[in-house]
Parts: sequence; C-alpha cells; structure tokens
Amino acid sequence: MPLLELDNIVVEFPTRRGPLEAVKGLSLDLDEGEILGLVGESGAGKSITGAAITGLIEPPGLIRSGEVRLRGARVDNLPADKMRRIRGKEIGAIFQDPLTSLNPVYTVGEQLIDTMRVHLDLDQKTARQRAIDWLAEVGIPAPEARLDQYPHQFSGGMRQRVVIALALCAEPKLIIADEPTTALDVSVQAQILALLKRLCRENGTAVVLVTHDMGVIAETADRVAVMYAGRLVEIGDVKQVIEEPLHPYTRGLMASIPQIGIRDRRLTQIEGAMPGLRNAAPGCAFAPRCPRAMEHCHSIRPAPQDAGTGQVACHFYGETS
Repeated sequence: MPLLELDNIVVEFPTRRGPLEAVKGLSLDLDEGEILGLVGESGAGKSITGAAITGLIEPPGLIRSGEVRLRGARVDNLPADKMRRIRGKEIGAIFQDPLTSLNPVYTVGEQLIDTMRVHLDLDQKTARQRAIDWLAEVGIPAPEARLDQYPHQFSGGMRQRVVIALALCAEPKLIIADEPTTALDVSVQAQILALLKRLCRENGTAVVLVTHDMGVIAETADRVAVMYAGRLVEIGDVKQVIEEPLHPYTRGLMASIPQIGIRDRRLTQIEGAMPGLRNAAPGCAFAPRCPRAMEHCHSIRPAPQDAGTGQVACHFYGETS
C-alpha cells in the first residue's frame, strides 16, 4: 500500500464569477522513503497540491472532490482539530520562506521542544536534548548555545536548517517541501538538498518536493511529476523524464535548461503563456503552445496512458506509440 494516495482530487476556489479549479482531477501516489518531485511553471497548481495534502488550503478554497489518503486512511475530510494532530506527527512541512514557519517571539529551542512534546511522549529534559541533537543533525554549529536563540539571530540558510529540523523532529513519515531552497544561494541550496535527502533516506521518510527547478529534481528526486494548468501531464522515474521526456511540455522544459560545455545551441523557448484558470480549453491545455498539436488536441482532453516507467497525457504519444 502506498504511503500517500491522491485520487482524482479537484481543488476549487469559489468567486463571484463562478468557481475556479486550481487542481483538476490529480491522481498520484508515493511510497515510503521515496522523493517525488512535483514540477511545473508558476500557476501550474504545485503549491495548491501541497496545501491539499497538508490540509492548509485557505478558505473559501476547498477540495471539491476526490480523496487524499495517508496509509490508506482518508484525511481530506477530517475536522480541523484532527488534521492538526496529523500535521506535524504524520505530515511535516517545509516552506520557501523559513520566517513563515518560525515564530519570532519564541526561541528555536522552545519551538522544537513544544513540537516534540505535542506529538511524542517526552518529558521536558528529554525533548530538550533531542532538540539539541536535531540542530546538530541538520548541521548547526554549537547547537547547545543556538538552541536558546531567536529566529532573527540565524542566517537564512541556518533558519532553513531549523525549519527542516522542525519538520522532522516529530518523526513524520511524509514531508511536503514547497520550494525549500529557492531563497537560498547555490552553495547553501546544495547543502540543504543533500541534508534533506540524507535525513529522509535514514529515517525512511517520503518527500513531495515542490519546485520549478529541474536541476533540483535531477539531483534529489526518485520520480518526477510534471504539472501544467492544474493537471498532471507526465510522471515517471526521474532519469526517464529528464533524458527521454514524452510530453511536449516536458520536452520544452528540458530544452530550456542550459547545459555545461555546449556553446553552440540556443535555448528553446516555449512560446505563449499558460492559460488562466478561467480560460481552460476543452481539450489539452497545452495545445495552444504545442508545436505538435493536432486538430483533436484542441477539442479532446487526452487521458493518461502508461508509458515507460510512468504515464503521459498526450494524444501525440498515442499516435506514435
């Protein structure tokens, strides 16, 4: 049984002009100890998917249909108090800006200790020692001294390490990491990704890594899911998707990445822009930008079909396979 299952979820935001669907019938699963990269350009629905998993969709937004299951048990329909108990204990979260995850009026130690005592059966002394151990584990020097400092006394990279410790300290089995390294410089980014990967491998924790950076996906993920306009267009092993992408959108993403040592190739640009939530076409959402679009691509939405190690939703693949 997969650790996490998303079964045809639809996330909707009611407006005066009618409902807007930010995620449209998304289905995927995640096994224990696996890192799944969720990639796509801004507005594709990646962060909303992460919020749906953690139960953090801001009202009036809601999961209109479909199911989110954790270890086979449905969690999308739980009352807020029960979902709060699952969040932290079963599901941890790492966000792009660590200051949104850390309370500025409490020390780092107080936040770690309180989180562990809420979700684990620990006394104050044991929780404090574990908090020190976690700070050391995520690479923070002099953890005994830093434990009693406030978030503003840490650099951006160190704050992000604290957020990772905070997400992992209650020993959850699932981490939702939403652009966890975007605000960091390249050297710190590499350290954070290596740290997250190592800690999750050692603890058997699964990760949904939300990002727009295919380089991060290539270095970190086991599988990658590509989203476009709220839908999943391709999913598969990271090696297959990066080296042999099947969907034209994924091919465009890969062709737009600079390659070291290649000077005579111009980067590919995907013409046009992703449609707004109100401008969804009846067929494939990528058809207006797709260089391979056929007539029925504009009127018939492609269904996901098995391809290699995963699936792809594209009429062109069906025509040529």
